Amino acid sequence: MDVAQLAGVSQKTVSRVFNGERYVSAEVRERVLEAAARLGYRINSAARALASGRTRAIGVVTLGTALYGPASLLMGVERAVRDIGYALRVVNTMEGDPAGIAGAVEVLLEQGVDGIVISEPIDEGEFSLSSDVPLLVLGAPTAFAGPRVVSAGVNAELLARVATEHLLDLGHRTVHHLAGPQRWFSARDRLVGWRAALAAHGAAEPAVVEGDWSAASGYAAGRELATDSDVTAVFAANDDMAIGLIRALAEAGRRVPDDVSVVGFDDIPVAAYVTPPLTTVRQPFDSVAQRGLKRLVHAIENPHSDPLPPSDPPVDLVVRSSTAPPPRKAPGDGRPSSRTT
Repeated sequence: MDVAQLAGVSQKTVSRVFNGERYVSAEVRERVLEAAARLGYRINSAARALASGRTRAIGVVTLGTALYGPASLLMGVERAVRDIGYALRVVNTMEGDPAGIAGAVEVLLEQGVDGIVISEPIDEGEFSLSSDVPLLVLGAPTAFAGPRVVSAGVNAELLARVATEHLLDLGHRTVHHLAGPQRWFSARDRLVGWRAALAAHGAAEPAVVEGDWSAASGYAAGRELATDSDVTAVFAANDDMAIGLIRALAEAGRRVPDDVSVVGFDDIPVAAYVTPPLTTVRQPFDSVAQRGLKRLVHAIENPHSDPLPPSDPPVDLVVRSSTAPPPRKAPGDGRPSSRTT
């Protein structure tokens, strides 16, 4: 029994109600919506059943933040969606509100999207979420229920390992880590990559210093690390923290890279213009968005076929002037000395 039959109206009337058209009485509108609720239809599901074809709209659930990584990934998704000829609908969530994710998905489903991109970088704990359209999960564990769930990410663990190995290959005995906040999936991945590189090289694992992605937290960490003369290399989980770190080291008389080498993560636009220009790993946001959207659209347009296999994003280490071999030891006292005379 469908909505039209249960409500005692035509399918055209049901379509008008779901599309918000005028010339439908309040009594009829209420009857149709009540029938849809009794049958468990969402508005978009019924509308799609009555209409021909798909809406050619993709929804995005993303954290409302101006931080470089999430904002750049959203821009990459916007470009990729436009390039494939779909419309984009975005719903922002707030940090600390796990119910906001489920609510955002529900809003998009009611708007009639054909697929949804989940770009939520923070672990908000366990929550219930289901979808009757394909989901693309970017940069987070795929703990979502639905008929088709695919994933894509920047492979932050590999990028962090490459950044750390760059410093180890220069001859540093170990690498300290200025980590991002551990509620963020990407910060955890970078920590794992750093640890893996140290383990592979048999290097000692120093205590982790945690920041909050800001330059101010990098500055605070730099003041702490500057007091330890054994620190000769630091991998920072993002460029903003790396820049704050370098400022604190300079104020403490620890020169970069003569005394301490620093690698960042992201390759933000200003990274090439700070003093010294920052060595960093570039996040392939556009590539991830394009590859992920390709998998999502395949799931939308080929509902009965196997999902496209995932592909690895490129790895791009951008070497600039903030890294160098470790300083020589001063004769007799075991302390680092400047490379210059």
